[in-house]
Amino acid sequence: MAGKPKLYYFDGRGKMESIRWLLAAAGVEFEEEFLETREQYEKLLQGGSLMFQQVPMVEIDGMKMVQTRAILNYIAAKHNLYGKDLKERALIDMYVGGTDDLMGFIMMFPFLPAEDKEKQRAFIVQKATSRYFPAYEKVLKDHGQDFLVGNNFSWADVHLLEAILMVEEKKSDVLSGFPHLQAFKARISSIPTIKKFLEPGSQRKPVPDDKYVETVRRVLRMYYDIKAN
Repeated sequence: MAGKPKLYYFDGRGKMESIRWLLAAAGVEFEEEFLETREQYEKLLQGGSLMFQQVPMVEIDGMKMVQTRAILNYIAAKHNLYGKDLKERALIDMYVGGTDDLMGFIMMFPFLPAEDKEKQRAFIVQKATSRYFPAYEKVLKDHGQDFLVGNNFSWADVHLLEAILMVEEKKSDVLSGFPHLQAFKARISSIPTIKKFLEPGSQRKPVPDDKYVETVRRVLRMYYDIKAN
């Protein structure tokens, strides 16, 4: 019997958080090893565990997988969260790709200089409400179904809920003009595995703080400032 997947990353969101979300949505228990020192990271490098010299890395089913999208693809396919045919898979990929673009604006936020954060916050909200949320609102309105693709729960639904909650952390009423997304959020949040992951004490990570940023910078030797959009 295969053991639990083991996740190698920092004790924070970053690119690993969507992997945590998807495993949790699939009802899969997982273990984590948090990178806190440069020495831990170099040990993984020297041991040949990081093919492209970067994390996230997930040990799963006898593999040491890197590249976030490859890991997510594998988990989604293994747990029947990737559509029933090629067309549905293409739609899921398209929706996930759009959500990824939005998440990318948010993921860089903690690493910005303090003077740039309000500008980036406004940029995130503007992009969410003018480009991304209208697209998903239209999908849900047009087909009138509970889920984004094929009226079945999929990776696309998990990813969109994660993004919605991230944007709400920047502006709590950001869904006020999107009734179908409001209903979607309530519906997906009530799925038992998702509901459990949203409860206190789960392996979901909080909003990144200064300690997380400092750890990432130290371990990866990031000595530069990221620029706001």
